[in-house]
Amino acid sequence: MARIKYKNADLDTMLMSKAEGDKWKRKGREEEIMAGRYLESIGWNVLARNFRSRRGEIDIVATRDNILSFIEVKSANQITERDLEHVIGAKKRNSIIETSKLFLVINRKYKQYRIRYDVMLIQESACLRHIEGAFAEHDGE
Repeated sequence: MARIKYKNADLDTMLMSKAEGDKWKRKGREEEIMAGRYLESIGWNVLARNFRSRRGEIDIVATRDNILSFIEVKSANQITERDLEHVIGAKKRNSIIETSKLFLVINRKYKQYRIRYDVMLIQESACLRHIEGAFAEHDGE
């Protein structure tokens, strides 16, 4: 049986890598749904899921009281809270912040809300931790 090569990559390896990638994307989506349900159960109103712009993506946008929160969902199986700064590095934080600015341009009625950037850690089908104010626009300046 002939092996098919593509740009020095074995087809079996490529297919396995794609299947692994699909598995992680599916797991991420499930965790984001779980996080959204948890937020709703404690009184948050989920406005958007996977809000995208050319600069990035925000997993969840939600409001409660006068707070507009842009939330990044992470698997706690992969990280600890101590590792959070490295997992959500400056580039990712900037991407979330720039995307949140676009959200506010499109949805002007939330301009007066207090803006917050949160992180939710999900582990084994449960919200392990909701880190409110995990980072801010001017962190590190």
